[in-house]
Amino acid sequence: MPAPAPQARAEAPAAAGFWLRYAAWSLDAACLLPLVALLGMARTSRALADARDALQELARELPRLLGEALDAPQPLLDLARRLLLDPAMAAAMARVELSVGAVLATPVLLYALLALPWAVLFEQSRWQATPGKRALGLVVTDAHGRRLKAGHALVRHLAAGLSWLTLNAGHALVLLPPKQLALHDRISDTRVHRATASPRLPWWARAWLALQAIALVAAVAWLYAWLQAAMQAAIEQVLGL
Repeated sequence: MPAPAPQARAEAPAAAGFWLRYAAWSLDAACLLPLVALLGMARTSRALADARDALQELARELPRLLGEALDAPQPLLDLARRLLLDPAMAAAMARVELSVGAVLATPVLLYALLALPWAVLFEQSRWQATPGKRALGLVVTDAHGRRLKAGHALVRHLAAGLSWLTLNAGHALVLLPPKQLALHDRISDTRVHRATASPRLPWWARAWLALQAIALVAAVAWLYAWLQAAMQAAIEQVLGL
C-alpha cells in the first residue's frame, strides 16, 4: 500500500520591504509627535531664544575682529585662524552650537523615551504590531513566526538604537534581498512580515510619504529663513539701523 503523500509545507510569510516599514514607522512617529511637542515646547522655545541671542552675539563680535584685521592686513589663512582662535568668537560659536544642538536634541530624546513603551507594549500584544505597522498589515515575530514576549520586544527596540546610530545604515539593510532584515532584526532574531501578497504601498501610504517630502522641504526653508532673519537682525543691531 503506497505511503500517504506528505502535506504541503505552509508558504513562508512574506518579508516587509523598506518603504512599507518606513511608512509604518512614520505613522507611529506622527502618533507620538503631539505628545513630543507638548512636553518639549518650553525647552525648545528657550533653546530657540538662546540660538537667536547667540547669533546676535556672534554678529557683534564680527565687526570688531574685521576692523582689527583691516588695521593690520594679513594673509587670508592667518585671518581665518585669528577668527577661530579669538576667545570671544570661540565662546559665541560654542553658544550657537549648544543652542542649536538643544533645539534638535530635545524632540529626538523625547521621542526615544516615548517610543520605547509604545513599541514594546504593542509588539508583544495580540496585535504583534504598533498601530503604524498594523495599519499597513505588518506583523512582528521571532525567527520562527511566533509572537514576541515582552523581554524579546524590549531587546528588539533597544537593538534598533544601533540602526539609528549607524546613521540609518542599519535600516538600509532591509533593502537587501531575500530576507530584508534590518540590523536590529538580525541582532534580536526577529522578523517583520506583511499580510498582503503585494509588496506595493497602498495609495494612501504613497500620499503620506509625498506629504512628508513636502513637509521636509518646508521645514528646511523655514529654518534657513529663520537663521537668515536672526543674522540680519543682529547685523542691523550692530550697525544701528
